[in-house]
Amino acid sequence: MNMKLETIETDVLVIGAGPAGSTAAKHAAMGGAEVLLVDKKSEIGTPKRCAEGVSKNGLEKLGIKPSHRWIAAEMDRVRLVSPSGIDVWLNQENVHLPETGYNLERKVFDKHMAMDAARAGSQIMVKTLAKELTLKDDYVLVKAESMGNHIEIKSKIVIGADGPESRVGRWAGLKSTSKPKNMESGVQFEMVGVELEDTRAVEFYFGSVAPGGYAWIFPKGDDIANVGLGIINSMTSKNAYHHLLDFVRECKATQKAVSVEFNVGGIPVGGPLNEFVTDNVMLVGDAAGQVNPLTGGGIISGMQAGLIAGEVAANAINEGNCSLENLKEYETRWVEENSLSFQKYLKAKEYLLSLSNEELDSIARAFQGSDFERIGPMELLGKLVKVSPKAMVKLGKIF
Repeated sequence: MNMKLETIETDVLVIGAGPAGSTAAKHAAMGGAEVLLVDKKSEIGTPKRCAEGVSKNGLEKLGIKPSHRWIAAEMDRVRLVSPSGIDVWLNQENVHLPETGYNLERKVFDKHMAMDAARAGSQIMVKTLAKELTLKDDYVLVKAESMGNHIEIKSKIVIGADGPESRVGRWAGLKSTSKPKNMESGVQFEMVGVELEDTRAVEFYFGSVAPGGYAWIFPKGDDIANVGLGIINSMTSKNAYHHLLDFVRECKATQKAVSVEFNVGGIPVGGPLNEFVTDNVMLVGDAAGQVNPLTGGGIISGMQAGLIAGEVAANAINEGNCSLENLKEYETRWVEENSLSFQKYLKAKEYLLSLSNEELDSIARAFQGSDFERIGPMELLGKLVKVSPKAMVKLGKIF
């Protein structure tokens, strides 16, 4: 005898309670929609999947007031390190540096954002895994497992915030699978005993230390830091974990440090999906590829997407029209605000990938000690072309 599944009905179902999903849930609820936010984990925010850096300006634009509860450290400088150890220092006041400003405690921040969604009126279900999605004529039916029980969720709109290689996207017929060359394998330790050059500076290491990507050290106060790297698997015979072990062993700052946490995850760096909206379904954050292709950072851009998607979802519910034509406004608005900068980041990434260790060292030497406050974009390019002629071909159009 078949038991009838419990059916839950809602206007908007958000799958995934990371920053992008919680922001979408919050703004959909603020717009008057009935919202359910579900997450497969028992505790929102764990395990963390990134270096935890965000820009102050990004949070300000989203209307989020900084809190000492979820800020681990403030950062206003960047140290860029070439393969042979030549470093170039940048100051946040003189050069726009994405993903720098605050280093978060994601385990607290993500929960904070989910609580904001709840305060706006969203319901939340943790330990709830979406297992199947079916598009019907005027609604979406999602089968899920919640706290060990099988349920159905019937909603007018589903917002997929379920990370890279989004299953929600695939179920809805969107091409959400990244090509191998556009997906970095990211690994990270949280470490104590890190001997930092500057506790307010993020450090990036380039070259063969992390083929296809870079290594990073994000300070979290005193001698604590996130130490990690991202690689393109096809560009190396070693896996990301072994590259990280080598980096920790060879980097002066981490030789005496001890790991207290290990994180792993995929990082989509190919730019946004060509389409991340269809009838009754929208994708936000990593699920839509809304990750800075140069840095791999996606917290702010994902939350920005969540805000727009939530507003559009609420309007669609109020209008009684959840078709692609009506939801497309979300995609249009996000692309208008981000397309140009993402194109620049993609070109810069391609240029960096084309450089050898020797070329990276030459560029670092050329810029050592430069006063970036007095160097404009064209002067920057001119100086770069002197040591790397390919820069004009690969970067010329973005200046």
